Amino acid sequence: MTTSNPTLAIPGQLLGSTSKYQPGPGTHIHNHNVHASLMGTVHIAQPAKAPGPVKRLTKITPAPAPAELPTISVAVPTRSAGPDHASQKKREVLPEVGNVVLCRVIRITPRQAVVAILVCGDTVLDAEWQGLIRVQDVRATEKDRVKIYESFRPGDIVRAEVISLGDQANYYLSTARNELGVILATSEAGNAMHPVSWKEYRDSETGLTELRKVAKPY
Repeated sequence: MTTSNPTLAIPGQLLGSTSKYQPGPGTHIHNHNVHASLMGTVHIAQPAKAPGPVKRLTKITPAPAPAELPTISVAVPTRSAGPDHASQKKREVLPEVGNVVLCRVIRITPRQAVVAILVCGDTVLDAEWQGLIRVQDVRATEKDRVKIYESFRPGDIVRAEVISLGDQANYYLSTARNELGVILATSEAGNAMHPVSWKEYRDSETGLTELRKVAKPY
């Protein structure tokens, strides 16, 4: 039996403990926890129900070993190629002003972070749209003190709001609200990090901290 959880997962996201789930496709194990390896929809497959004891004359055969744990996996949503393909294409989601999106930082400059928009609302986009987080749109206060390299790094997953359709090539995004900012980061050493304040992530392996514009709650 397979059940589907509507939750969207992003790379590196904690899905659960290995005491509750065994890893399936699109996941990996880190520190006894199952994490997502790609962006997509979370699926949980329940193991087959173990048969009960079998009675044989006066002897009862013990039940087999305890059933296996449910398998958790992450799959990229696919679009069917049936007759409804045309109508599905018409319903393709495009980011609009006011939408909250998830994006991955591609590169940074002193003036802005260039990102690829991956998720709009609860929908994984079929195509990656490019966006810009300009230095003046990182925080709501002390804008003159913001430094892009202290806010984002390439590879970071960021929650942001669309504030303008921008030019023909880019959407303009903002992380000025407290709940917006980096939600997933990898250290310079390549290790997973966890937030420790509104402006710092800590490497889970080395204990070293790195600056980020952290999304609340942290």
